[in-house]
Amino acid sequence: MVTSRIPGFYKLTLEERRRIAAEALGVEVEELEHAIGDGGMDAARADKCIENVVGTYAMPFAIGLNVQMNGRDYLVPMVVEEPSVVAAASNAAKIIRHGGGFEAEADAPLMIAQIQLDGVTDAEAARAAIEAATPELLALADDSIPGLVARGGGARAIELRDLGDGWLVAHVLVDCRDAMGANLVNTVAESLSDRVAELAGGRAGLRILSNLSDRRNTRVRCSIPVSQLAFGGYTGEEVRDRIVKASEFAERDPYRAATHNKGTMNGIDPVVIATGNDWRAIEAGAHAYAARNGRYEPLCTWRRGDDGALVGFMEVPLALGTVGGTLRVHEGARFGLQVAGVDSAQELAMLAACAGVASNLAALRALATDGIQRGHMALHARSVAIAAGARGDHVEQVARAIHESGAVTVEAAREVLRALTGRSDGTPPLGVPAET
Repeated sequence: MVTSRIPGFYKLTLEERRRIAAEALGVEVEELEHAIGDGGMDAARADKCIENVVGTYAMPFAIGLNVQMNGRDYLVPMVVEEPSVVAAASNAAKIIRHGGGFEAEADAPLMIAQIQLDGVTDAEAARAAIEAATPELLALADDSIPGLVARGGGARAIELRDLGDGWLVAHVLVDCRDAMGANLVNTVAESLSDRVAELAGGRAGLRILSNLSDRRNTRVRCSIPVSQLAFGGYTGEEVRDRIVKASEFAERDPYRAATHNKGTMNGIDPVVIATGNDWRAIEAGAHAYAARNGRYEPLCTWRRGDDGALVGFMEVPLALGTVGGTLRVHEGARFGLQVAGVDSAQELAMLAACAGVASNLAALRALATDGIQRGHMALHARSVAIAAGARGDHVEQVARAIHESGAVTVEAAREVLRALTGRSDGTPPLGVPAET
């Protein structure tokens, strides 16, 4: 049985972490190293995926810890370059465990195929004609995606929206099962467009999915006892109330809401990337959903519960897939799904959402107390040490020294490195200018 509680994991060497992760997943270390050791894709394979390839670009693959969702423990695959994201989300998930973990649910995996219509002279007549022909249209849609229908998916309903000035848009709702569904939905839109336009007495325009997949929402809730919130000299009650105030700030101010949501996506995006999903689509859908009420609002909100606990809630559209797409060619993405240990796209969406709530909590807890920079800069110092030329054990030594001094700069790191080695490497890494 997988446990997401691995105390001291961050203190271990890379080799030790790989061994423990492999044991937890029930695989050989060699299998883990083969899947993600070089980023999961070589240049030859990348050359067949997109155009003008000259190489590959690796990012760190990490495992988020401590997540308990709907009574079960999960390891969370996370691909991200920003220091502190994984550590902060893991720490927040540990706090949330004390309140029973995350409660999550996901809607059926319905995606929206949009068919734009213009030149419609009688919107009500068009609506009546299309509604009367719905059985015919759904059958035509299903004929275009027989593979999905065989797996239990397919077209489910058609809805019409009047945009004014002779413009209508038809939404075909397609159950994509465990696929993200972009290609399937686009196929449906194109297969129906001529017939829909004929019924409406107008012209077909764009035929494509919508990334505002608000029929495919995921909801997460958690409740944290105040005894778990005390931090940095602040009582649990103080931290709770400060987090609630921070949440209300985001609800009142779109400038703050944008950064509040960035902190949430800090947890969601790494899971999306690690499992080969389209993080641009997820970002577009999340931010469009945040603006659904006519102003930009936070995705994740926090309140004081009736029992005094801190209660968090988030609802967000998450169109994720566990089949097709990048998974066909990217070994790292397939391994990411193996780490997640999910049985469906809906379960993966719930796990990603939990990581988002944890990340948001971690950011608000830091912002509402000591400020974001204290913890962030401690981890950022390692990147600065590497940029200064530190290698091996010197990375941690240099990072610790510059963080404790408060001068987390490449120049300061080079001075510490000179003191440790008697010299610097004299060759700044790519992108780091030499001192003049």
